[in-house]
Amino acid sequence: MSEITTPRELFMHELGDILYVERALVEEVLPKLIGEVQDDEFRNGLEKHLEQTRQHVANVESVFESLDEEPEVEPCLGFEGLKKEHEKMVSETASPLIDLVDVGAAARTENYEIAAYESLRRMAKGLGEEKAVDLLDTNLKDEKETLREVERIATRLSNEIAKQAAAA
Repeated sequence: MSEITTPRELFMHELGDILYVERALVEEVLPKLIGEVQDDEFRNGLEKHLEQTRQHVANVESVFESLDEEPEVEPCLGFEGLKKEHEKMVSETASPLIDLVDVGAAARTENYEIAAYESLRRMAKGLGEEKAVDLLDTNLKDEKETLREVERIATRLSNEIAKQAAAA
């Protein structure tokens, strides 16, 4: 990629970055997590979030469209790092603890997405792109709601595992 020299170029780059993340979540990451987890409530939440994430992809693509731009994916090195960290943790963790590894990975990913959408929203607002702001706000709201749910499930799972360990 050539040097980024304008706020719009930076916005487009970052928009392509989050499109990469959302598509990777739909095509690879969430289906893998759904297959890994043992906890029914967590699995159901991941399945719900997979459907939301499909809409997030459509919303980001609509932002590109509203700007008369073709959707252009930018590989996201930060997200790739999160994926590698998760894979390493899964390979090093005993099976009964995998749900805790997965819920931690989900929380880190949601925080990453929230930070990205907050930044994109600020840039879109600064560029005067109100339709983009509305679409990004929709995704941001969903990500924040999902993080709250992940944190609730993480607390429950942590407490259950602590009780099991104390009883053993």
